[in-house]
Amino acid sequence: MVVKKEMGSKVLEVNSELLKEIDFKKGKGLVPVVVQDLNTKEVLMVAYANREALEKTLKSGYAHYYSRSRKELWMKGKTSGNTQKVKKVLIDCDGDTLIYLVEQKGVACHTGNYTCFYRTLAKER
Repeated sequence: MVVKKEMGSKVLEVNSELLKEIDFKKGKGLVPVVVQDLNTKEVLMVAYANREALEKTLKSGYAHYYSRSRKELWMKGKTSGNTQKVKKVLIDCDGDTLIYLVEQKGVACHTGNYTCFYRTLAKER
């Protein structure tokens, strides 16, 4: 069954059967969320969502996460203006990880870089 959630002037269609398959128990109430630029597919950041954060994301169309350090929900860009408009949500085969494909406004990283993955740890010679 597909449920439509209003996203501003557009509608996000949510597969309610897949929504039930998300395994929040495995991660003690949280699932990792890989965030990718909708157009370039560049990985922007990785964050965590609990059920409430996911529900707020699906309802508003803007990325919400759960801060493990602050132990609270937060909307990406609420204070900085660097929001993430969610255009598509993918779920992995195990139901324990999500991908948000987003339209990033401004930068994704708190350091001022577009992506949080701007440092190279290792590469082939």
